[in-house]
Parts: sequence; C-alpha cells; structure tokens
Amino acid sequence: MGALSGIRVLDLSRILAGPWAAQILGDLGAEVLKVERPGSGDDTRHWGPPWLQDDSGHDTETAAYFLCANRNKRSVTIDITRAEGQALVRELAAASDVLIENYKLGSLARYGLDYDSLKAINPRLVYCSITGFGQSGPYAARAGYDFLIQGLGGLMSITGRRDDEPGGGPIKAGVALTDILTGLYAANAIQAALLWRRDSGLGQHIDMALLDVQVACLANQAMNFLTTGQPPNRLGNAHPNIVPYQDFPTADGHMILAIGNDGQFTRFCQEAGAPELALDSRFARNRGRVANRVALIPLLESLTVQRSTAQWIAALEAVGVPCGPINDLAAVFADAQVAARGLRVEQRGAGGTRIPQVASPMRLSATPVAYDAPPPQLGGDTETVLGKVLGRSPEELVRLRRDGVI
Repeated sequence: MGALSGIRVLDLSRILAGPWAAQILGDLGAEVLKVERPGSGDDTRHWGPPWLQDDSGHDTETAAYFLCANRNKRSVTIDITRAEGQALVRELAAASDVLIENYKLGSLARYGLDYDSLKAINPRLVYCSITGFGQSGPYAARAGYDFLIQGLGGLMSITGRRDDEPGGGPIKAGVALTDILTGLYAANAIQAALLWRRDSGLGQHIDMALLDVQVACLANQAMNFLTTGQPPNRLGNAHPNIVPYQDFPTADGHMILAIGNDGQFTRFCQEAGAPELALDSRFARNRGRVANRVALIPLLESLTVQRSTAQWIAALEAVGVPCGPINDLAAVFADAQVAARGLRVEQRGAGGTRIPQVASPMRLSATPVAYDAPPPQLGGDTETVLGKVLGRSPEELVRLRRDGVI
C-alpha cells in the first residue's frame, strides 16, 4: 500500500509540469490514468533524439524525454474533440479523485471538461489547472513556456555571468526548472486539497501558474529586492549574500567552495596557508567579505590553483569546510553517494526492454515509493481501463476504436 493508494488521478496534461506532478502522485501509490491523443500522444514522446534503446542497442520510437515524467501511469487514448470522447472523459472524471490539466485558458470549457462542468457531476473532484499565467490577469490567455517564464519571471536576470565579463549575459537553467517546480507545487497543492476533502467532503479548483511559481522561487533574491528596492545583478556562480560561495580554479579543474560562516572561512584560510586573510578586517566577517569580494576572490584563486580538486576536497572535508567537485552526469551517476542512495533504478518495458529511471528523492519509511509500472506505451491500457473502470463491453470498445474515438 502506497501513501496515496486508493486515489485515482486523471492526467490530461502533457509536456512536463503536469506530468511531473502526476508522476509524483503515482510514485506515492495513486492510480494515474494518462489521457492522450490517439495516434500521437504526449508531445514529448517525439522529442528526440536521444531515444530509448532496446536491448540490442537499436533506437525505439520513444524519446528519452518522455520517460522522465511518465512512469507509474497507464495510457488511455481518447479523442476529446469528439462528443463520444468527451463523454468518456466525463465518466472517467466522475470516477476519479483528481484531474490534472494544462490546456490554455478556456480550452476545455468548449468540451464540457472544465472545472465547473465536472464539479457538477463529481463535487469531490480535486481539479488542478496548470497554465503559464493563471486563470486571471491580463496575461491569462497567453501560452506560457518554461523558457519564456524563466526570462519574464526574473530568473535569467540573476543567472549567468555579469555583462562586463567574457560570456556575460542572461542564461536559462539547464533543465526546465520552472516546469519542474510547478509540478512539485501542484503535487503539494493536490495533496492538501485531498486532506481538506477528507473533512469537508468537497473537492476544489487549484489554479497553478508557471509565472507565480517562478516568482515565488526567487526566494532570497526576491527579498533582497523587496527590502532594498535594488534589483540584484548576475554574479555568475557567486552568491549575493555569502562570500566565498562559488566555483574556484584548481590545479586540474574547478571546485565549489561553499563557506557559510566565519568559522569555516577561518579554517579554510588556515588550511590554505594564509591565516592572515581571516584576520584582515576587510574579510574577517561575512559582511566585509561581501562588500570586498572584488579584492578577496583573486586572493583566494591564487591559493586554490596550488592543489588539485581531489586534494582540496580531502583536506577541506577533514576540517569541516564545505566543498565539492563540478561533475558531469557520467560522474554524477558514478558517484559513490549517488550509487549508495540508489538514485538510478531500472524498469522493464514492453518486450523486456530495460528502461533506466532516476529514483524519486522521497524516502518514506512506512509507505516507500514504488516503481510498479514503466512509462506506458501509447494507448496500451485503453481497453483495460475503459472496460474495468467504465464497464465498456469488448464489442463497444471495438466500435469506439473503429470510429476513431479511442
């Protein structure tokens, strides 16, 4: 029994934010029914290369991208532009606890699949809408994409090197971070709504906007602005409030030095053979180090280049100074701690094909995450779900498929 066993989720979303939220719920034990377009399915099924490879090393027709957000789901193909398809989705919604969708504002209302329409047939339904800009405001009708929101929502103004440095300018995060964070917030909101339903007996509409999430996740940088009125600048890998807290060159590459307090700075200086830096009035306290970072950083760089990354990590870990390497993904999955935590898992797909997966980071002692089902084949569960959940006969399912409804 998973933590969410007994909860049925109808996933009408595609791409990343909605599927990410639904996968979290599926990992926790919910039954997730992914409704996709017949013939094409979720757009990310085709976002390759790279493609999943079979055991002979040949490319399949499933993009690696799709695999990252769609395990523990069953795929049901329904054409929601058809009246019969809409009726099927309404029946599934009536038999579900949660619905997740990321259509443009008003799109599902045309099909009678909006919150108000489905609330009338299932008042207990928790209905989560994910859009770029939310259900209200002057931008509500606009399409929203992660990259666009990273720029408009301020993240790219604080990510990247300064404009006056080589390679300076705005940079987006290396993954669709706004989508992923929205999926995390959505999964939290859905579970909160389910808890409220337990006492009230009623579902509710959750309005999740990528822009809202991006602004909320500016965290300390947003507060730096709100308390001073001064927009923060891009600092490359440096931290706006802590120094030294960035990458430093070593004899054979780079390392991260993440000094969070004055004691750690003193111990670093002692290990580096420059104890006088910790006694310098400009650098002894973090306030001074932030104010004098332009003077301090070159002095530290002249020290860090004297040893290899591995030598620094061994020495600084011994004296309690946080530091670490800058790994590529090959090094990440080869890392001893990553291996010990089991962050790479494997599932078996159709025909026994090995499907690599990144493990969920949620570790629950009594109801651990399970990897019961690999990302589904397009429409592979249509007949099973419509037969068992809605009671459709084999003959009717044959007709619906023949007519292109499923």
